Amino acid sequence: MIARWQWLLLQLKRKLWVRVSLFCIAALLTAMAGVVFESYLPEDGAFEFGSKSIDSILTILASSMLAVTTFSLTTMVSAYAAATSNATPRATKLLIDDPTTQNALGTFIGSFLYSLVGIIALSADAYGDRGRLILFLVTIGVIALIIITLLRWIDYLARLGRVGETTDRVERATLDAVKLRIAHPFLGGHALRDPENEIPKEARPTFAERIGYIQHVDIRAISDCAQKHEGKVYITALPGAFADPVRPLFRSVGIDDEDALESIRIAFTIDDERSFDQDPRFGLCVLSEIASRALSPALNDPGTAIDVIGRCVRVLNAWAPGEADDAETDAPCPGVWVPPIQTAEMFDDVFTPIARDGAGNVEVQVRLQKAFAALAALGDEAFRSSAQRHSRYALTRAEAALHMDYEKDLLQKLAAEVGA
Repeated sequence: MIARWQWLLLQLKRKLWVRVSLFCIAALLTAMAGVVFESYLPEDGAFEFGSKSIDSILTILASSMLAVTTFSLTTMVSAYAAATSNATPRATKLLIDDPTTQNALGTFIGSFLYSLVGIIALSADAYGDRGRLILFLVTIGVIALIIITLLRWIDYLARLGRVGETTDRVERATLDAVKLRIAHPFLGGHALRDPENEIPKEARPTFAERIGYIQHVDIRAISDCAQKHEGKVYITALPGAFADPVRPLFRSVGIDDEDALESIRIAFTIDDERSFDQDPRFGLCVLSEIASRALSPALNDPGTAIDVIGRCVRVLNAWAPGEADDAETDAPCPGVWVPPIQTAEMFDDVFTPIARDGAGNVEVQVRLQKAFAALAALGDEAFRSSAQRHSRYALTRAEAALHMDYEKDLLQKLAAEVGA
C-alpha cells in the first residue's frame, strides 16, 4: 500500500540508465576530487608521482573498461534473448530490472568515465603533486572495486538467462506480491466481498481514459478524495485487470464533482503490460507460461514443468493462511471498498494451462495430482474446493490424452486422495 509517487519512484529506481547515471556522476566527482582537495593536504605529506605513470594506468583502465562494458552488454542481450525463448518474454523484465546487472554496468561505465576525466585533467595540468597523490590512491580503490565487481559478475553470468534462474526470479517476485497482499488484502480499504449486492445501484461508474493493464492503485489518494467529499468509492478493477471503455475502474456514491472523479481516476496507473508489484496473479501466470513452454514439442522439458508446479505450491502455501484471515477491521483508508483476490482465480491462472499442455505426460499429471492433494489440506474451504475442482479437470484431460490403462488407474487413485 504505497502512494503513486512512491510507486513511480520505485519504477524509476529500477531503470538501468538511472543507476548507471548515478555511478557516472560519482565517477566524475571522484576524478575531480584531487583538484578540489589537494589544497587540504600538508606540503610535507605529498609524494612525488609522475603524471606519465598515472596517465598510463588510467589509459589502460579506460580501454579495458570500454571493452568489458561492450562484452557485458552483448552478454546481457544474449541472456535476455535466451530467457525470452526458453522461459517467457514476461519474465525478461525481472532480468532487466536486476540490481546486480545494473551495478556491474554502472561500475564499468563509471570507471571508464573516471579514467577519461582523469586523463583529461592530467593533460591539462589540473593536478599538482598532492593532487596526483589523491588521484593515484583513488585509482587504486577504483581498481579494487573493479576486481570485486568482475568476480561477482563472472559468477553471475554463469546463471543469467538460464531457465532455473529466471523461474527463481519469477517465484521470488510473486512471493513478494503475495506477502504484500496478505499484509493488505484490501489494499488498505474496506472489504468488498460481494460487489453485486454490496455496491449500491445508484453508484456512478467511472471508466478509464486509456486502454491497458492496471499496474498500481493509490488507495490513500482515493480515500482522501472520498473523505473530502463525504462519499464512498467502490473499486471494481484491481491491479492486473484490463481497463477498457466498457469496464468501470470504480463506482462512487456522493461524489459528483468532475475534478474529484478525475483525481480518483488518475490514482489508477495504467500501462501496456502487467506488473508484478501489486498483482500476485501475474506472477502465477508467468510461472504457468514457463511450464507451458517447457511442455511444448519444441522444448519437450517436463522436468521444468514439474519444477514450476512445486514452486506454485510454495507460492499458494504462502497465500493460504493470509487468505483465510483477511478482514481489515480498522481500514487505514476509509471511504474505499476493495474486492479481494479470489482463490479460485489464482488456481485457474496457474493450473489450467499446465493441465492442458501436459495432459499427455503422465509424469506431469502425477505431480499435479500430488500438488492438488497438498493444497487441498491447506487454507480454507475455498482452497480445498479449488484443488478438488482442478484435480477433476486434470484427470479428465489426462484420461482423454493417455493410452495406457495403468497410467489412468494411477491418476484416478491419486485424484481420489484429493477428494475429486
